[in-house]
Amino acid sequence: MSFVSPLFLWYFMPAVLIAVLVCPRSWRNGIVAVASLIFYASGAGAFTLLLLACMAINYLAGPALEPNAWEIGKPKRRRGLLIAVICVDVGMLVVWKYAGFATQQIAWFAQLFGGDFPVAELLLPIGISFYTFHHISYVVDVYRGERRALRNPVSFATYISMFPQLVAGPIVRYREIADQLPQHRSHRLDDIAAGFPRFALGLCKKTIIADSLSPMVEACFSTPPNQMTFAVAWLGALGYTLQLFFDFSGYSDMAIGLGRMLGFRLPENFARPYSSVTITEFWRRWHMSLSRWFRDYVYIPLGGNRGGAGRTYRNLCIVFVLTGFWHGANWTFLVWGIYHGALLIVERAFGWNEAPKSRHARIARRALTMVLVVFGWVFFKSADMTHALSMIGHMVLPDFDGLTDVVESALTNQRLVLLLIAATVLFLPAHPVTGPLIESSRSRTALVLRVSVMTVGLVYASILVATGTFSPFLYYQF
Repeated sequence: MSFVSPLFLWYFMPAVLIAVLVCPRSWRNGIVAVASLIFYASGAGAFTLLLLACMAINYLAGPALEPNAWEIGKPKRRRGLLIAVICVDVGMLVVWKYAGFATQQIAWFAQLFGGDFPVAELLLPIGISFYTFHHISYVVDVYRGERRALRNPVSFATYISMFPQLVAGPIVRYREIADQLPQHRSHRLDDIAAGFPRFALGLCKKTIIADSLSPMVEACFSTPPNQMTFAVAWLGALGYTLQLFFDFSGYSDMAIGLGRMLGFRLPENFARPYSSVTITEFWRRWHMSLSRWFRDYVYIPLGGNRGGAGRTYRNLCIVFVLTGFWHGANWTFLVWGIYHGALLIVERAFGWNEAPKSRHARIARRALTMVLVVFGWVFFKSADMTHALSMIGHMVLPDFDGLTDVVESALTNQRLVLLLIAATVLFLPAHPVTGPLIESSRSRTALVLRVSVMTVGLVYASILVATGTFSPFLYYQF
């Protein structure tokens, strides 16, 4: 089930909201937990059992991980349990997400010596990367004493499996939501009044812009290397840059809006990332929940920026290698992660990680940052390194061959107009961010946006959904 499917929009979501509104307050977490498992099972099928197994392990370990759970004189036992639970969580992720990739590399190496090695072919459970990180956040925050372990299994299931963020985030650290899980919170109609426009904004981003650009982007990226041109390469790279942003930020807006309608405040995930002046700033604005997770549970425990430049650069390398592989089991994701890690190290080494004060310098740095990000997305999107390098080669070596017939037929007048409209996001100022503005602000600008989204945008998006012209969210594959 997808947020943009008729089944979800016209039946599932209204039924859950009505149940939460009319049932006793003490039922709310139960309703959300049961609805979330139904939502997940509709797409994941038998993999729901894997999710339940992970939930059971982490829930049972929680109370024993609290600082006062065991004798003060035996801290190693508590730490050992934490390591064991994290190993189980990461182990399940590694097996299901990376076993196929690992065995492919072994098989390739074996062939060099005339040998043979079987390749594992495992289906990727939906959302496993996200709920694994939620589990790790839970046990680590409990171990550190930042929040108490949950004794109520329903509350725990609500946090881990909450359907707005289960499949593609935002990644909610346990300490961010622990205080919202007790059922003394009030759920009012103004939560729906604030959350629904945010949800509608995300729906418009996804169906009107991201899905409209998808056929053109696929035509560009599926162009064989021997037919690739300068125009096709840049059209595909810029198109994917915009498609990915509107697709993923649209999902995040829908998730945050759904969470608000259910009475939860989920963390922001985007803050106009394409307005960034440096790559450092870009990572403070793009997929912010992932950046915060790696900062709190990997970068800082490794030492962060303490211990000198060498250790800082080492820690950044580790974080971005993991960031790349977290997105997928492919060399292209690893290269994308290393690419961004290298850019961050260069910025730190030369003092370029702070925005310049001069207006003209800021404009130049913003343009350079945007170009670097676009090149990075080519690795992220490409099926393999050969195709990525071919496409980048054509981007840096101009020619006059124009578009291929396939790409030209995919670039309809409607898609060209939407591409130009979407491209305005590249020139917008860093503030205000549209999502939070439309959700909470009462300014005239927010009112105009809210009315536009709730009338023209929502009607058009509903028509597109009804006709079946929507595609899965891009981050579902991660």
